[in-house]
Amino acid sequence: MNMRTAAPDTKWNDLNRAVAEMCVRVPASAGPAGLARELSRIAPQYGFREVLARGGWYRLGGVIDAAGVRIADDLAQWAEAELAARGDDLHALADDYADSGLQATRLCGRTHYLVAATGPLAADFLQIEIEELQETVSHVLFAGVAPASIEDLVDPPRDTLGLADAHPVGAAFFALRRITDVAAFLGRISAQKPEAQPVQRFFDAWQASSAGNATQLSNHWVVAVREHLDRYRQPILQATPVAAVNGLPPKFESAYGAQGLALQKALQSFDRRAGYPMAWFFHMLTTKTVPHAVANAVIEDVQAGFRYLPDRDTQVVRDWLHRPYGF
Repeated sequence: MNMRTAAPDTKWNDLNRAVAEMCVRVPASAGPAGLARELSRIAPQYGFREVLARGGWYRLGGVIDAAGVRIADDLAQWAEAELAARGDDLHALADDYADSGLQATRLCGRTHYLVAATGPLAADFLQIEIEELQETVSHVLFAGVAPASIEDLVDPPRDTLGLADAHPVGAAFFALRRITDVAAFLGRISAQKPEAQPVQRFFDAWQASSAGNATQLSNHWVVAVREHLDRYRQPILQATPVAAVNGLPPKFESAYGAQGLALQKALQSFDRRAGYPMAWFFHMLTTKTVPHAVANAVIEDVQAGFRYLPDRDTQVVRDWLHRPYGF
Protein backbone atom coordinates (compact mmCIF):
# COMPACT_ATOMS: atom_id res chain seq x y z
CA MET A 1 0.00 0.00 0.00
CA ASN A 2 1.28 3.45 -0.85
CA MET A 3 0.52 6.39 1.44
CA ARG A 4 1.10 10.00 0.44
CA THR A 5 1.96 13.09 2.42
CA ALA A 6 -0.30 16.12 2.75
CA ALA A 7 0.16 19.66 3.94
CA PRO A 8 -0.74 20.35 7.58
CA ASP A 9 -3.38 22.85 8.68
CA THR A 10 -1.79 26.29 8.24
CA LYS A 11 -3.26 27.42 11.55
CA TRP A 12 -0.60 25.36 13.27
CA ASN A 13 2.46 26.57 11.33
CA ASP A 14 4.53 27.29 14.43
CA LEU A 15 3.80 23.92 15.99
CA ASN A 16 4.33 22.29 12.61
CA ARG A 17 7.78 23.83 12.31
CA ALA A 18 8.79 22.83 15.82
CA VAL A 19 7.57 19.24 15.40
CA ALA A 20 9.27 18.91 12.00
CA GLU A 21 12.55 20.04 13.56
CA MET A 22 12.00 17.62 16.44
CA CYS A 23 11.62 14.73 14.01
CA VAL A 24 14.99 15.53 12.47
CA ARG A 25 16.60 15.75 15.89
CA VAL A 26 15.10 12.68 17.63
CA PRO A 27 16.53 9.32 16.51
CA ALA A 28 14.05 6.60 15.55
CA SER A 29 15.61 4.41 18.25
CA ALA A 30 13.96 6.72 20.83
CA GLY A 31 10.60 5.24 19.83
CA PRO A 32 7.17 6.78 20.47
CA ALA A 33 8.05 7.40 24.13
CA GLY A 34 10.91 9.63 22.97
CA LEU A 35 8.55 11.49 20.66
CA ALA A 36 6.07 12.07 23.48
CA ARG A 37 8.82 13.37 25.77
CA GLU A 38 10.05 15.84 23.17
CA LEU A 39 6.51 16.96 22.37
CA SER A 40 5.89 17.64 26.07
CA ARG A 41 8.97 19.85 26.01
CA ILE A 42 8.15 21.88 22.90
CA ALA A 43 4.34 21.98 23.44
CA PRO A 44 3.73 21.44 27.17
CA GLN A 45 0.28 23.01 26.99
CA TYR A 46 -1.12 20.02 25.08
CA GLY A 47 0.08 16.79 26.69
CA PHE A 48 0.41 14.65 23.56
CA ARG A 49 0.39 10.86 23.89
CA GLU A 50 0.55 8.07 21.35
CA VAL A 51 -2.67 6.11 20.89
CA LEU A 52 -2.02 4.15 17.68
CA ALA A 53 0.77 2.99 15.37
CA ARG A 54 -0.04 1.71 11.86
CA GLY A 55 2.53 0.00 9.65
CA GLY A 56 2.61 -2.14 6.54
CA TRP A 57 2.72 0.71 4.03
CA TYR A 58 5.43 2.07 1.77
CA ARG A 59 6.18 4.71 -0.82
CA LEU A 60 8.67 4.70 -3.67
CA GLY A 61 12.23 5.71 -2.84
CA GLY A 62 15.19 6.44 -5.10
CA VAL A 63 17.89 4.77 -7.19
CA ILE A 64 21.28 3.48 -6.03
CA ASP A 65 24.03 1.60 -7.87
CA ALA A 66 25.44 -1.80 -6.96
CA ALA A 67 27.89 -0.18 -4.53
CA GLY A 68 25.12 1.71 -2.75
CA VAL A 69 25.96 5.11 -4.23
CA ARG A 70 22.84 7.21 -4.68
CA ILE A 71 21.93 7.99 -8.29
CA ALA A 72 18.58 9.69 -7.69
CA ASP A 73 16.35 10.54 -4.74
CA ASP A 74 13.06 10.08 -6.61
CA LEU A 75 12.68 6.79 -8.48
CA ALA A 76 9.57 7.79 -10.42
CA GLN A 77 11.00 11.12 -11.60
CA TRP A 78 14.28 9.46 -12.59
CA ALA A 79 12.50 6.74 -14.59
CA GLU A 80 10.21 9.23 -16.36
CA ALA A 81 13.15 11.51 -17.28
CA GLU A 82 15.23 8.59 -18.56
CA LEU A 83 12.30 7.27 -20.59
CA ALA A 84 11.54 10.71 -22.06
CA ALA A 85 15.21 11.05 -23.10
CA ARG A 86 14.73 7.91 -25.23
CA GLY A 87 11.54 8.98 -26.91
CA ASP A 88 9.37 6.95 -24.51
CA ASP A 89 10.96 3.74 -25.79
CA LEU A 90 10.92 1.43 -22.79
CA HIS A 91 12.91 -1.27 -24.60
CA ALA A 92 15.68 1.21 -25.41
CA LEU A 93 15.80 2.24 -21.76
CA ALA A 94 16.01 -1.40 -20.68
CA ASP A 95 18.78 -2.12 -23.20
CA ASP A 96 20.83 0.88 -22.07
CA TYR A 97 20.70 -0.17 -18.42
CA ALA A 98 20.79 -3.96 -18.83
CA ASP A 99 23.09 -5.55 -16.23
CA SER A 100 23.86 -2.10 -14.77
CA GLY A 101 23.20 -3.30 -11.25
CA LEU A 102 21.00 -0.29 -10.50
CA GLN A 103 18.60 -0.86 -7.62
CA ALA A 104 15.33 0.77 -6.67
CA THR A 105 14.58 1.61 -3.07
CA ARG A 106 11.38 2.09 -1.14
CA LEU A 107 10.51 3.79 2.12
CA CYS A 108 8.79 1.31 4.42
CA GLY A 109 6.73 3.21 6.94
CA ARG A 110 4.96 3.11 10.26
CA THR A 111 2.73 6.01 11.29
CA HIS A 112 2.57 7.09 14.93
CA TYR A 113 -0.63 8.90 15.93
CA LEU A 114 -0.23 11.22 18.91
CA VAL A 115 -3.23 13.14 20.24
CA ALA A 116 -3.96 15.88 22.75
CA ALA A 117 -7.39 17.02 23.95
CA THR A 118 -8.16 20.73 23.50
CA GLY A 119 -11.69 20.81 24.93
CA PRO A 120 -14.62 18.75 26.22
CA LEU A 121 -16.31 17.87 22.92
CA ALA A 122 -15.66 14.76 20.84
CA ALA A 123 -13.81 16.64 18.08
CA ASP A 124 -11.77 18.80 20.45
CA PHE A 125 -8.32 17.36 19.92
CA LEU A 126 -5.12 17.82 17.97
CA GLN A 127 -3.70 14.87 16.09
CA ILE A 128 -0.08 14.58 15.02
CA GLU A 129 0.97 11.91 12.54
CA ILE A 130 4.68 11.13 12.60
CA GLU A 131 6.13 8.64 10.15
CA GLU A 132 8.89 6.25 11.12
CA LEU A 133 10.65 5.50 7.83
CA GLN A 134 13.25 2.94 6.80
CA GLU A 135 14.67 3.02 3.30
CA THR A 136 15.33 -0.46 1.95
CA VAL A 137 16.36 -1.95 -1.37
CA SER A 138 13.21 -2.88 -3.25
CA HIS A 139 14.39 -4.58 -6.44
CA VAL A 140 17.06 -4.66 -9.12
CA LEU A 141 16.20 -2.47 -12.08
CA PHE A 142 16.33 -3.90 -15.62
CA ALA A 143 17.16 -7.42 -14.45
CA GLY A 144 15.71 -10.21 -16.57
CA VAL A 145 12.68 -9.56 -18.76
CA ALA A 146 12.11 -5.95 -19.84
CA PRO A 147 9.23 -4.31 -17.92
CA ALA A 148 5.93 -3.96 -19.75
CA SER A 149 5.28 -0.46 -18.40
CA ILE A 150 6.85 2.32 -16.37
CA GLU A 151 4.69 1.17 -13.45
CA ASP A 152 6.16 -2.33 -13.63
CA LEU A 153 9.62 -0.81 -13.65
CA VAL A 154 9.28 1.35 -10.56
CA ASP A 155 6.86 -0.80 -8.50
CA PRO A 156 6.75 -4.38 -9.83
CA PRO A 157 4.73 -7.22 -8.31
CA ARG A 158 6.59 -8.87 -5.46
CA ASP A 159 6.98 -12.13 -7.37
CA THR A 160 8.86 -10.48 -10.25
CA LEU A 161 12.26 -12.00 -11.06
CA GLY A 162 15.34 -9.98 -10.21
CA LEU A 163 14.28 -8.76 -6.78
CA ALA A 164 17.05 -7.92 -4.35
CA ASP A 165 17.14 -8.70 -0.66
CA ALA A 166 15.25 -5.94 1.13
CA HIS A 167 18.25 -4.81 3.16
CA PRO A 168 18.27 -1.35 4.80
CA VAL A 169 19.81 1.68 3.16
CA GLY A 170 20.84 3.95 6.02
CA ALA A 171 19.25 4.36 9.44
CA ALA A 172 15.55 4.62 10.18
CA PHE A 173 14.27 8.14 10.81
CA PHE A 174 11.21 10.15 11.83
CA ALA A 175 9.37 12.61 9.59
CA LEU A 176 6.31 14.74 10.28
CA ARG A 177 3.40 13.88 8.05
CA ARG A 178 0.55 16.04 9.27
CA ILE A 179 -0.86 18.02 12.18
CA THR A 180 -4.65 18.20 12.28
CA ASP A 181 -6.93 20.32 14.42
CA VAL A 182 -9.78 17.81 14.18
CA ALA A 183 -12.56 20.23 15.15
CA ALA A 184 -11.39 22.73 12.51
CA PHE A 185 -11.06 19.99 9.89
CA LEU A 186 -14.62 18.79 10.53
CA GLY A 187 -15.76 22.39 10.29
CA ARG A 188 -14.20 22.61 6.83
CA ILE A 189 -15.95 19.38 5.84
CA SER A 190 -19.26 20.87 7.02
CA ALA A 191 -18.72 23.85 4.72
CA GLN A 192 -18.42 21.56 1.68
CA LYS A 193 -21.99 20.21 1.69
CA PRO A 194 -25.20 21.23 3.48
CA GLU A 195 -25.99 17.69 4.66
CA ALA A 196 -23.99 16.12 7.49
CA GLN A 197 -21.29 13.74 6.28
CA PRO A 198 -20.75 10.29 7.87
CA VAL A 199 -17.73 11.39 9.88
CA GLN A 200 -19.67 14.32 11.34
CA ARG A 201 -22.54 12.02 12.27
CA PHE A 202 -20.05 9.64 13.92
CA PHE A 203 -18.73 12.45 16.12
CA ASP A 204 -22.26 13.69 16.86
CA ALA A 205 -23.33 10.16 17.85
CA TRP A 206 -20.37 9.89 20.21
CA GLN A 207 -21.27 13.19 21.84
CA ALA A 208 -24.92 12.21 22.21
CA SER A 209 -24.26 8.71 23.56
CA SER A 210 -23.00 7.35 26.86
CA ALA A 211 -19.54 7.13 25.30
CA GLY A 212 -19.31 10.92 25.14
CA ASN A 213 -20.18 11.16 28.81
CA ALA A 214 -17.65 8.51 29.83
CA THR A 215 -14.44 9.29 27.94
CA GLN A 216 -12.75 11.44 25.30
CA LEU A 217 -13.17 10.13 21.77
CA SER A 218 -9.45 10.69 21.14
CA ASN A 219 -8.63 8.10 23.81
CA HIS A 220 -10.06 5.43 21.51
CA TRP A 221 -10.15 6.80 17.95
CA VAL A 222 -8.00 8.72 15.50
CA VAL A 223 -9.01 10.21 12.15
CA ALA A 224 -7.57 9.25 8.78
CA VAL A 225 -7.79 12.53 6.85
CA ARG A 226 -7.41 13.07 3.12
CA GLU A 227 -7.38 16.25 1.09
CA HIS A 228 -7.13 16.57 -2.69
CA LEU A 229 -8.18 18.92 -5.46
CA ASP A 230 -11.03 18.11 -7.83
CA ARG A 231 -10.96 18.88 -11.55
CA TYR A 232 -12.01 22.47 -10.79
CA ARG A 233 -9.04 22.83 -8.40
CA GLN A 234 -11.36 22.94 -5.41
CA PRO A 235 -10.27 21.15 -2.21
CA ILE A 236 -12.11 17.93 -1.37
CA LEU A 237 -11.83 16.87 2.27
CA GLN A 238 -12.51 13.41 3.63
CA ALA A 239 -12.11 11.83 7.05
CA THR A 240 -12.58 8.32 8.39
CA PRO A 241 -12.56 7.29 12.06
CA VAL A 242 -9.95 4.62 12.82
CA ALA A 243 -10.10 2.61 16.03
CA ALA A 244 -7.00 3.22 18.14
CA VAL A 245 -6.49 -0.50 18.62
CA ASN A 246 -3.00 -1.92 18.20
CA GLY A 247 -3.93 -5.38 17.02
CA LEU A 248 -7.37 -6.84 16.44
CA PRO A 249 -10.49 -5.14 17.82
CA PRO A 250 -12.55 -6.94 20.46
CA LYS A 251 -14.46 -9.96 19.20
CA PHE A 252 -18.24 -9.79 19.25
CA GLU A 253 -19.30 -13.05 20.87
CA SER A 254 -22.92 -13.62 20.01
CA ALA A 255 -24.87 -16.10 17.91
CA TYR A 256 -26.60 -14.79 14.81
CA GLY A 257 -30.09 -13.56 15.63
CA ALA A 258 -29.49 -13.31 19.38
CA GLN A 259 -31.84 -11.05 21.32
CA GLY A 260 -32.84 -10.34 24.89
CA LEU A 261 -30.46 -11.37 27.68
CA ALA A 262 -28.04 -13.10 25.29
CA LEU A 263 -27.65 -9.96 23.20
CA GLN A 264 -27.37 -7.73 26.27
CA LYS A 265 -24.56 -9.92 27.62
CA ALA A 266 -22.69 -9.84 24.28
CA LEU A 267 -22.94 -6.05 24.01
CA GLN A 268 -21.78 -5.49 27.58
CA SER A 269 -18.88 -7.92 27.13
CA PHE A 270 -17.75 -6.13 23.96
CA ASP A 271 -17.94 -2.73 25.67
CA ARG A 272 -15.93 -3.95 28.67
CA ARG A 273 -13.12 -5.22 26.44
CA ALA A 274 -13.13 -1.98 24.42
CA GLY A 275 -13.11 0.10 27.58
CA TYR A 276 -16.15 2.36 27.11
CA PRO A 277 -19.94 2.17 26.67
CA MET A 278 -21.50 1.86 23.21
CA ALA A 279 -18.22 0.61 21.74
CA TRP A 280 -20.22 -2.06 19.87
CA PHE A 281 -22.12 0.64 17.96
CA PHE A 282 -19.03 2.56 16.79
CA HIS A 283 -17.19 -0.63 15.83
CA MET A 284 -20.30 -1.69 13.92
CA LEU A 285 -19.85 1.41 11.77
CA THR A 286 -16.12 1.02 11.17
CA THR A 287 -14.32 -2.23 11.95
CA LYS A 288 -17.38 -4.34 11.02
CA THR A 289 -16.74 -6.65 13.98
CA VAL A 290 -20.38 -6.19 14.99
CA PRO A 291 -23.07 -7.01 12.37
CA HIS A 292 -25.46 -4.23 11.34
CA ALA A 293 -28.34 -6.55 12.23
CA VAL A 294 -27.49 -6.02 15.90
CA ALA A 295 -28.88 -2.47 15.73
CA ASN A 296 -32.22 -3.82 14.55
CA ALA A 297 -32.22 -6.47 17.27
CA VAL A 298 -31.55 -3.86 19.96
CA ILE A 299 -34.52 -1.74 18.88
CA GLU A 300 -36.74 -4.81 18.58
CA ASP A 301 -35.85 -5.58 22.21
CA VAL A 302 -36.76 -2.01 23.20
CA GLN A 303 -40.11 -2.28 21.42
CA ALA A 304 -40.74 -5.57 23.21
CA GLY A 305 -40.20 -3.82 26.56
CA PHE A 306 -36.69 -5.13 27.27
CA ARG A 307 -34.54 -2.04 27.79
CA TYR A 308 -30.84 -2.46 28.55
CA LEU A 309 -29.56 0.74 26.95
CA PRO A 310 -29.97 4.24 28.36
CA ASP A 311 -32.51 6.35 26.45
CA ARG A 312 -29.74 8.49 24.93
CA ASP A 313 -28.08 5.40 23.45
CA THR A 314 -31.36 3.99 22.20
CA GLN A 315 -31.98 7.28 20.37
CA VAL A 316 -28.52 7.11 18.75
CA VAL A 317 -29.31 3.64 17.44
CA ARG A 318 -32.76 4.76 16.22
CA ASP A 319 -31.21 7.70 14.38
CA TRP A 320 -28.78 5.38 12.64
CA LEU A 321 -31.52 2.97 11.60
CA HIS A 322 -33.52 5.88 10.21
CA ARG A 323 -30.52 7.08 8.16
CA PRO A 324 -27.79 4.42 8.07
CA TYR A 325 -24.16 5.30 7.30
CA GLY A 326 -20.81 3.60 7.64
CA PHE A 327 -17.17 3.60 6.60
